[in-house]
Amino acid sequence: MIFMDESMNPNRTALLVMDFQADIVAMLGERAAPLLERVAGVVAAARAAKLPIIYVVVGFRPGYPEVSPRNASFAAAAKSGRFVAATPGTDIAPAVGPAAGDVVVVKHRVSAFAGTDLEMILRAREIDTLILAGIATSGVVLSTVRHAADADYRLVVVEDGCADLDPEVHRVLTEKVFVRQATVVAASAVPGMLRADS
Repeated sequence: MIFMDESMNPNRTALLVMDFQADIVAMLGERAAPLLERVAGVVAAARAAKLPIIYVVVGFRPGYPEVSPRNASFAAAAKSGRFVAATPGTDIAPAVGPAAGDVVVVKHRVSAFAGTDLEMILRAREIDTLILAGIATSGVVLSTVRHAADADYRLVVVEDGCADLDPEVHRVLTEKVFVRQATVVAASAVPGMLRADS
């Protein structure tokens, strides 16, 4: 396999599919179905190229012991009773869901790295390049890009494999912010980036 950027090693690359949980996807309304279709294509391309696929999800224990009342976002989630692990709405959308052998990382903060074992999993597999898709662009994607870039990962953000409740915020992040630390591509470009050697 080769990438269009020959400095990338596909044997050291993973796809992160972040926060594609039913309750989060539902917030996108009519934009959800085309997003899921595009991300399903990225997942299929990653599977065909035998890349590790790591799902990142929000989840809390009953009673929310992980949530500080000082954390405005997650304190609100705790009050609403949402995102308790294995309850309705926390499941990954079936269109992009995991298969046997995929890894699921549960997070309690915005970033895929904060307080999780994601870094350990990536290091164990000698991963140094991450392809990112997620909801929301201004949430998990932004926080993960910032952390991963500071940790010296090579990054590819799938622009139309991410979404935000505010389309203008999504545009600014993908066109002006992420490009400083990542390669930003369309979902349709991913299969071509991950093509098998003949």
